[in-house]
Amino acid sequence: MDRVDAAILVLRVLTGTVVAIHGFNHAFGGGRLPGAASWFESLGLRHGMVQATMSAVVEVAAGIGIVFGILTPVAAAAVIAVMLVAGIVAHRQNGFFIFRDGYEYVLFIAVTALVIAITGPGRVSVDAALGIVMAGWAGFGVALGLAVVGVAALLGATYRPVARVGA
Repeated sequence: MDRVDAAILVLRVLTGTVVAIHGFNHAFGGGRLPGAASWFESLGLRHGMVQATMSAVVEVAAGIGIVFGILTPVAAAAVIAVMLVAGIVAHRQNGFFIFRDGYEYVLFIAVTALVIAITGPGRVSVDAALGIVMAGWAGFGVALGLAVVGVAALLGATYRPVARVGA
């Protein structure tokens, strides 16, 4: 394994693990799925339990896909989409910095997933073992294209912004 493959492997494992744990926390941490569902509904996302369940499932599955390099551009698209939705719905109005509940974290994770889609999963991946590596402009297009279409569909179907008090 050369240094580029080693670096991509480290980036994939760290990013995918963080995303998967985040999804696991939606399901089993704090308020569990009902708590996440209530929070999602308070943000203006209809069908909170469906949203919370799907968010948890997608984050865990996409995180695992990134860790192991399985259908990497599709897994990256799922990560980007979840982070875009979170950024738009929960963090955008708070500015950049995470200590003010801003979009710093979700932006970083989304861009990291896009970088993984562009570089490809590296030679130490399921995709490479199966000979189905997609990288470069193709990885970029698939990841960003699927993410944008998914976000537009989800927000168009379920997002009804909540009027803020004093706004």
